[in-house]
Amino acid sequence: MSTAQPPQEGEASTTAPPEIQLKIWELAWPSILGNLLFSIIGIISIKIVGSLGSEAVAAVTTGHRLFFAIQAILMAISAGTTAMVARAWGAKNYAEAARVTSASLWVGNGVALTLTVPCIVFAYDIASVFGLNETTTRLAAEFIQILAIFNVSFAINMILGAALRASGDAKTPLWIGVLMNIVNVFLVYALVFGHFGLPKMGTSGAALASGLSFTVAAVVLLLALYGKQLRIQAGGVGSITLARVKQLYQIGYPAAVEQFIFQLGFIGFLWLVAYYGTAPYAAYGIGVQILSLSFVVGFGFSIAGATLVGQYLGAQQPEAAAKQGWRATRLAIISMMSLSMVIMFFAREISSYLIDDAEVIHYTVIFIYILGFAQPLMGIEFTLSGCLRGAGDTRYPLLATMVGLIGVRVGLAALFTYLGLSVTWIFAALLGDYLIKALMLSHRFRSGRWKNKMKRYGFDTTP
Repeated sequence: MSTAQPPQEGEASTTAPPEIQLKIWELAWPSILGNLLFSIIGIISIKIVGSLGSEAVAAVTTGHRLFFAIQAILMAISAGTTAMVARAWGAKNYAEAARVTSASLWVGNGVALTLTVPCIVFAYDIASVFGLNETTTRLAAEFIQILAIFNVSFAINMILGAALRASGDAKTPLWIGVLMNIVNVFLVYALVFGHFGLPKMGTSGAALASGLSFTVAAVVLLLALYGKQLRIQAGGVGSITLARVKQLYQIGYPAAVEQFIFQLGFIGFLWLVAYYGTAPYAAYGIGVQILSLSFVVGFGFSIAGATLVGQYLGAQQPEAAAKQGWRATRLAIISMMSLSMVIMFFAREISSYLIDDAEVIHYTVIFIYILGFAQPLMGIEFTLSGCLRGAGDTRYPLLATMVGLIGVRVGLAALFTYLGLSVTWIFAALLGDYLIKALMLSHRFRSGRWKNKMKRYGFDTTP
């Protein structure tokens, strides 16, 4: 286990009161279950696409990665929404939470529309950065172009989901996610192979299925929001003010830069993996999809930590906010370790189920073993970075990402490639990345400097 352990005294006791543990789980389990379902659907999609060959798997992996890289600015708006809504909700200023939600939606939709045309026009150029073969690059570009059409739907899901979780309602996004994934898996099967009278579209069908499922979920969320069926309400006229947009920007722009650096680093890392051929590259995509069954636990505790830290700070209880963060981190470490051990034990069987290619299976198993050992470190990173963002301290996670991902992961991977080492060493560079980030984020959270970040942005939650 990492040396970056939560403190055993002072900021948090070793055993949390039962009601506190239940509160963390109450917020975490819907997100874990929702993301787990999303991961299972992703694995099913990989299984379906895998029948088309390793080039198709590589194209879908590339398309998804580049699409989310382009959406970095939307993720930043989501980070600002989480911090501001959670703080307002903790202060019982529900009207401000509603105004922030509406302002975020308008800004997010504007950004999504702005991104659509460049995504469509420059998709092939973007997909070409990996140096993959012509067929894989073309398929990845088509994947990006189709997903880009649904940018607004993606933005609505991301921002409204963030606002609901920040208000303490993690169950509604879960049920919306269930609906979205049912639609997605049906359409992936139908559109990839051309069943039920629908056209046979191959990998493009997988992209269209994702986009249509985003749209169904977005429509349901908007109908519920404006029909006043959600815990959080839509703000009235005047929600979009210069001050509110400025606060979203101040909190969100470091998260946008972090996401950009994160995705850029991932692209650089994947480019180095692709240097070793299509098989290791496809193995990376499959391995990440399999281990996402463990990642989702960390994401769930990240959301729970962000919500509770933000709400306790809004209620003027900074010490309670710190304790909640450490407790969420411990639960994440234990849960992710347990799941990863099961996945590692059955690594070959799961890999063999997803693709019938001995070389890809070989590399996938190696990747799962390496990243499986990193799960405790990832639990620390996911949860504490979420806690810091919930407090409005979005700059330090950016710094940790720059040092860990760019400096350590990509730096080591580039060195190992230059030295002519095997792709196993490239995969192993992940361990250094997560170790550095876990140490840096633990130090920052322990320092307590994040407790007054929102006040510096002039955010007032007084009703």
